[in-house]
Amino acid sequence: MSLARTSPAPSRGPRVVVIGAGIVGCSLADELTARGWTDVTVLEQGPLPAPGGSTSHAPGLVFRTGPSRTMTEFAKYTVEKFGSLDADGLPCFTPVGGLELATTPERWADLHRKAGLAASWGVRAELVGPGRCRELWPLIDEGQVYGGLHTPDDGLARAVPACRAQMARARTRGARFLDRHTVTGIERDGDRVTAVVTDRGTFPADHVVSAAGFWGPVIGRMAGVDVPLLPLAHQYAKTAPLPELAGVNDPLAEASRPILRHQDRDLYVREHVDRLGIGSYAHRPLPVDPFAVPAFDDAAAMPSSYPFTEDDFAPSWEDCRRLIPSLRAAEIAEGFNGVFSFTPDGMPVLGESRALRGFWLAEAVWVTHSAGVARAVAEWMVDGRASLDLHECELTRFEDAQRSPAYVAERGARQFVEVYDVIHPLQPPDHPRPLRVSPFHVRQRELGAVFLEGGGWERPHWYEANAALAEGIEVPGRDEWAARHWSPVAAAEARATREGVALYDMTPLRRLEVVGPGALAFLQHMTTNNLAKRPGSVTYTLLLDEAGGIRSDLTVARLGPDRFQVGANSPADLDRLLRCAPAGVHVRDITSGTCCVGVWGPLARALVQPLTRDDFSHKAFGYFRAMETYVGHVPVTAMRLSYVGELGWELYTTADLGLHLWDTLWEAGREHGVVAAGRSAFNSLRLEKGYRAWGHDMTTEHTPYEAGVGFAVRMDKGDFVGRAALEALGPPRRRLTPLLLDDPAAVVLGKEPVYVDGVPAGYVTSAAYGYTLGRCVAYAWLPPLTAGSGVGIEYFGEKVPATVADEPLFDPEMTRIRR
Repeated sequence: MSLARTSPAPSRGPRVVVIGAGIVGCSLADELTARGWTDVTVLEQGPLPAPGGSTSHAPGLVFRTGPSRTMTEFAKYTVEKFGSLDADGLPCFTPVGGLELATTPERWADLHRKAGLAASWGVRAELVGPGRCRELWPLIDEGQVYGGLHTPDDGLARAVPACRAQMARARTRGARFLDRHTVTGIERDGDRVTAVVTDRGTFPADHVVSAAGFWGPVIGRMAGVDVPLLPLAHQYAKTAPLPELAGVNDPLAEASRPILRHQDRDLYVREHVDRLGIGSYAHRPLPVDPFAVPAFDDAAAMPSSYPFTEDDFAPSWEDCRRLIPSLRAAEIAEGFNGVFSFTPDGMPVLGESRALRGFWLAEAVWVTHSAGVARAVAEWMVDGRASLDLHECELTRFEDAQRSPAYVAERGARQFVEVYDVIHPLQPPDHPRPLRVSPFHVRQRELGAVFLEGGGWERPHWYEANAALAEGIEVPGRDEWAARHWSPVAAAEARATREGVALYDMTPLRRLEVVGPGALAFLQHMTTNNLAKRPGSVTYTLLLDEAGGIRSDLTVARLGPDRFQVGANSPADLDRLLRCAPAGVHVRDITSGTCCVGVWGPLARALVQPLTRDDFSHKAFGYFRAMETYVGHVPVTAMRLSYVGELGWELYTTADLGLHLWDTLWEAGREHGVVAAGRSAFNSLRLEKGYRAWGHDMTTEHTPYEAGVGFAVRMDKGDFVGRAALEALGPPRRRLTPLLLDDPAAVVLGKEPVYVDGVPAGYVTSAAYGYTLGRCVAYAWLPPLTAGSGVGIEYFGEKVPATVADEPLFDPEMTRIRR
């Protein structure tokens, strides 16, 4: 008998089952195993390496630049990673570059804006004239072209070879890939996933990741998890061989010229050796039922490939012939309608379900972003957080009202239609609206409210009833882009708030209730500020992650010893608190059953005080205090808060009493010249005070000290989430920096690059014209700079001078709020 000691086998990490061996599943297996989680099984219903999903027919376009910094970072990593991979001696990425053409003045202006986005996100890009466009793409008619945006490092990803290369690496670390395994069920024990059931056996799992592509809703239904995506068919055609391309391209490399985008006609074009491939978004939406997609062996070509609809393609073919004259003698040799996924907002769906712990989604991901998404999800699973801000992609971002099949279908189809449209950042969707309205909606319409939309809510941005008040106010004119979804009426509403009193509908802001014997200890642990104050106190605080990044900022009112009302930002805040709440602490969303009016301005007390028997003086009802009282006949929770920098209160009541509260305030305010004011004025006023907007100005990628909200951190209160990480921080290497544009007539809108000494050094987060200051205010992430330093903000190709300012820019002594 041997007495030799044996070392325990090295840990392979938890058991992970990935459903789907397309580009996302293969990339995720590679990323997980590289981080030491090697007990990974990837299940695929079709044959490997090309199982018949969207990856198997993907044209492989990788354009990195867009309005979302996160999506751009996903695509940048995809280029970096696939560029380092090869299969059969050929690279998995070919940097042929990208060329986006403008054939209209509107598109040419938009390409200038897009060049700014590229500079903001660190993508090499150049605006080029018609002649240079012809040099890059000799087949085009340069007479139709105003210019183009050339991105030399974009290119073509070879999706199936990239899958093979990553499968090979993951296998060497212990992962296994099993094809011809159709998932038939997801097993659970209580609220945790335990196994994946297939037609060829059951696979125990601690974590299951649905990377099933347009089959995501099918897998989600098995798990009892909603997957809000719509599969749609997209046309792709190939020409017959073209004499003009004979001998131009290496048959193995396939292409040498940039991917061409003709977005004014919803088209893109790429080379296939001596042929051209043409993709079109110009046709009617063609939705596909994911529950009715044929199995691989039953499909005519592959499950994701549907018959080509020639009539839909005919207008696009004529558009191509006009742009590329050599196609006038050419023919379409083959085509198909390929299926892929769209969500209501066009972003991926990522993250772990709270309803079924251990069940993850990595869905609605295109090849462009696949490696970046896989890295982020792997970091999230292994480390508990991703290094990138993912709030735009988290599955928790959708409201309940945005998850209905009808909503997903309507908005998903709209995303397809608009995929190449020039979309203004404030542009609201047309349908389905109105969806969510506050109790004040009927009065707002009577006042001529101009509504935009967010989170399904109708949000007044200004009121045409105030147009007369704008007469005589000098407001700089705006260019066509900045003038969209804006009105000089906002200046009048801002002035009325600064000089009189205004009512703001704050109903869409999220409200949570946290109650129970352990509520205080729970919130103390979850947030950064000290909440151990007497009932009636209100505290601004932060939710951090374990690395000290800002998950959210909260306003917490202690209404009783064990009862708190929390002003939050998104459904993700509710999800976070519900995940962490101990037994006996109850967290619920009360937003839909309540409403809120902000009453702000120097005459706010004169309006409200006669309506209540309680003392609303500054001494009796101080700043950041709360009181439960009555305003007229209406029971309200009044909070002495102001996000516009003026005296006032937020007044909360139940939804059924909301209209009566509005009418009571409006009638009492007539003698004080009360006005209704919208979000446009609100945004201007809050930036003048330097108030941050989470998700715009700060995210999980930023610490409180970088973001300028370190005052909300109390290191002496005891332990809290993220505290250890904050203790280990060095000096900030960047800061959220207030800028004032030097030219009183200049305006920027956000996401523009900021240049320091002629070099891109950061980007604008939020911007609005400060009507009180007579200058546009912009906040930007920049290296530490001293007040008075000059910078340049690139706006549609022009460098706009701006100066670093001290904050707050308005009322630094806070005398107006604490009257």
